[in-house]
Amino acid sequence: SRHTRVIGFEEVDDLRCADVAETLLACGRWLSLLDMVVLVDCVLHLELATRDEIEEVIRPRRPGARRLREALALADERSESVFETLLRLLHVWCEVEVMPQHEVVDVDGVLVARVDLWLIGTDSVHEYDGDEHERSPRRVKDRRRDRKLDRVGLVRRGFTSGDLLHRPVTILEDADRAIGRPHDPSRIRIWTGHLRDSLFTPAGQAAFLRRSARTHETGE
Repeated sequence: SRHTRVIGFEEVDDLRCADVAETLLACGRWLSLLDMVVLVDCVLHLELATRDEIEEVIRPRRPGARRLREALALADERSESVFETLLRLLHVWCEVEVMPQHEVVDVDGVLVARVDLWLIGTDSVHEYDGDEHERSPRRVKDRRRDRKLDRVGLVRRGFTSGDLLHRPVTILEDADRAIGRPHDPSRIRIWTGHLRDSLFTPAGQAAFLRRSARTHETGE
């Protein structure tokens, strides 16, 4: 990108590179809202930039500013992985109030577990289960943790990447049941719309390549 003035930068092995906030702004020109929230969550969680530093680059007429502003409003630095961010966003866009990385304690105040998402006001926790959870040592540890959560009256539901990407309505159905809301499958449309636009789907990847090809051809 050509800039009319000097932008924030840092030197990496004597090479001048745009700083993290400026890089996020540039990504806002190209990526979907869901993709951008994933990036901003990561930046905030790893403390690569602060919210104030990101907000500083969001100025009128700067390409990518609108998308970055939307992503920052949805971001939560407590998300610890890409699919935790996706699981959180599905709940948020389906209007299910959640608390990421909630600490569960027993009646004596002793920490039982820290869970990916607590559905606020319910006895349910929703978590992302990656491939590592299927390995024998981790599986044994997980089942022990499940029993601890059960003893304090919590119901744990684990979801996979396949659930998020291909069967999201099943997650919505569990969430609706947990909060005591009539299940309405149409609520999932906002999630599937954002997902379809993102790099997590072939349709989103194809759209990204079309955008980048047009920009390369026109020089914009």
